[in-house]
Amino acid sequence: MLKEFKEFIARGNVMDLAVGVIVGAAFTAIVNSLVKNLINPLLGIFVGSIDFSNLVFTVGDAHFRYGAFINSIINFLIIAFVVFLLVKFLNRLLPAPKDDAAAEPSAEEKYLKEIVDLLKKETH
Repeated sequence: MLKEFKEFIARGNVMDLAVGVIVGAAFTAIVNSLVKNLINPLLGIFVGSIDFSNLVFTVGDAHFRYGAFINSIINFLIIAFVVFLLVKFLNRLLPAPKDDAAAEPSAEEKYLKEIVDLLKKETH
């Protein structure tokens, strides 16, 4: 079982995922700083409040911090937009992989086509 685990961890996909998670966490810290230090103050000029996390309404003893929720939505939208731009840039930068296998049908596909052709001949 230890050998299987070692093979699983050594796979390229697992390593790529680990690198992606680490880079993603670092990237999230950068975007959070961007939102907190640049975007929120800019929005605060128009809204009248610099820090949305202070926006709270109270019902009885319950405190609803809807400003923190607004900050989370802003963070999500900015991260999603930046990831979209990054993927779009990488797709333009990297050439599309050539799929030589799609040009020539596999042996199985050839046999299936022959079977379909024979069946068509028999029914006509």
